[in-house]
Amino acid sequence: MGHDVRVQPDPDVTSNAARPDVAVIGGSGFYELGGPVTHLDVDTPWGPPSGLIAIGEVNGRTVAFLSRHGANHHLPPHAVDHRANLYALKAVGVRAVVASFACGSLVSHLPPGQLVVPDQLIDRTTGRADTIHDRFEDGPQHAAFADPYHPEVRAAALSAGAASHESLHDGGTVVVINGPRFATRAESRWYRSMGADLINMTQYPEAVVARELGLAYGAVGLVTDFDAGLDERPDVAPVDQATVFAEFARHLPRLREVVLAAAVSLA
Repeated sequence: MGHDVRVQPDPDVTSNAARPDVAVIGGSGFYELGGPVTHLDVDTPWGPPSGLIAIGEVNGRTVAFLSRHGANHHLPPHAVDHRANLYALKAVGVRAVVASFACGSLVSHLPPGQLVVPDQLIDRTTGRADTIHDRFEDGPQHAAFADPYHPEVRAAALSAGAASHESLHDGGTVVVINGPRFATRAESRWYRSMGADLINMTQYPEAVVARELGLAYGAVGLVTDFDAGLDERPDVAPVDQATVFAEFARHLPRLREVVLAAAVSLA
């Protein structure tokens, strides 16, 4: 199955709304942009994205917003079609994306509540559609991916954190697992031995599909737990879903402020 992936912004899609050139992808618990919005129903070669794209104004700038898992969180991590999501954002004019995500920590110096701007990732997912290049109809299309996160988007996130007096951790490696289950203790130890600092279920293939589509992509992670526990911290209980969602909700205002500020500051 081949697709024309040389997508250009579709003027018909945004004919009734200002065209956004930046977007925010909301992770678990971050389901809406807030304020008055226009909702766009955008189709893609891979079907609809996770939900309607909201177009609104943040500090005088037009911003697109998409909830990664859908407005009711109906899509588990392995079922999100990142191709449709990012293609739809590009179709409405977006050129840069700031994403939010929940993550567990694999290291003691990144505790729950910490905001992190990662610079690397390790893919441990299986069976996911992770490329828009199903066939090389235009010749080989091998994306350079040594540095998965765009430096300007990362810099914008770090500057937004500083402006809001948030202590954002600069850098870190995210290991991305398939989910929806959490990791075993043995897997957690293994991921730490690989050099991973954080664990998440959606940063891949979101980051690489953005790269293939020519979108500048960066992300801010909110640490919600210590994954399966740390060997040096026997008092830390293994992660569970209730803890993750409660911690995310508690710190969402901080994450939201940084992510939105980063998006509107991009040149």
